[in-house]
Amino acid sequence: MITEKHLSSAIFYLFGMIIVLSLLESWFSYRHNKKLYETKDTITTVYLMGVNFLVNLVMKTGTFLFLDYCYQNYSMVSITNVYWYWIVLIILQDFLYWLLHTTGHFVRVFWAVHVTHHSSEKFNLTTGFRSSVFEPLYRLFFFVPLALLGFSAIDILFAYYVTQIYGNLVHTQTIGKLHPIIEYIFVTPSHHRVHHASNARYLDKNMGMLFIIWDRLFGTFQEELPEDKIKYGLVKEVEDQGPVNIIFHEFIALGQDMKKTDSWFDKIKYLINPPGWSHDGNSLTSKDIQRQLLEEESTAYAKQ
Repeated sequence: MITEKHLSSAIFYLFGMIIVLSLLESWFSYRHNKKLYETKDTITTVYLMGVNFLVNLVMKTGTFLFLDYCYQNYSMVSITNVYWYWIVLIILQDFLYWLLHTTGHFVRVFWAVHVTHHSSEKFNLTTGFRSSVFEPLYRLFFFVPLALLGFSAIDILFAYYVTQIYGNLVHTQTIGKLHPIIEYIFVTPSHHRVHHASNARYLDKNMGMLFIIWDRLFGTFQEELPEDKIKYGLVKEVEDQGPVNIIFHEFIALGQDMKKTDSWFDKIKYLINPPGWSHDGNSLTSKDIQRQLLEEESTAYAKQ
């Protein structure tokens, strides 16, 4: 049985491992002039990680108590076999994270939270620590179904942090593509490089944390292509990387867009529609951009 002591120890050792690996990767980058790291960028990442840590600290007890309440009073299933218990928990938890992550990309108010994770033009092991600062405020609601399905609160949190560590490890450019079977089933560094790209083809793709199967099933998968070299960061880069603006810039932009219309219905649509949606059609969503790219490629191919 997982205890709070086990959870704390796992978090300490696993995140410690990531820090050591990040130091090794930065040394490798410096030694071979790869330019994977930049001092100002890394400082911004540490700052965002610190703010996220404080939010997590505030939410930690409430998250546990709420999940435990649901588990103790409303759980509907009991898996007695310990192996199946953990296998099912990890699979379901990973799917619900995929759902949380996808919501963060396709619902603008949640994108305003998640955008900080994509704000770096660098991509290295520390990028995984560039947290979506306010995500802990609502993340637990995506994991409530696990408690209702008979998984204890402490086990849910343990599974989340273990898979989160795996998700940190795929933030690297030092590992190429892996064996095709691994690439087909699991999220790999190649898949996650695509996820952090601002290229039109790569926008809003590869949302998985552990399994890439969810993206293959639901149409959000995109392979990394040698002819489409990745550019990291946002489509519209954040010029002011100050400590306040780096967290709130998308909330500010969202508020400005909502002021452009007097219709309360359109104001709500700005909140719940994908980034790039506008009431007057003067801006494009990622799907609009990708549709244009396909049309351009089809036209170019027809002319050959």
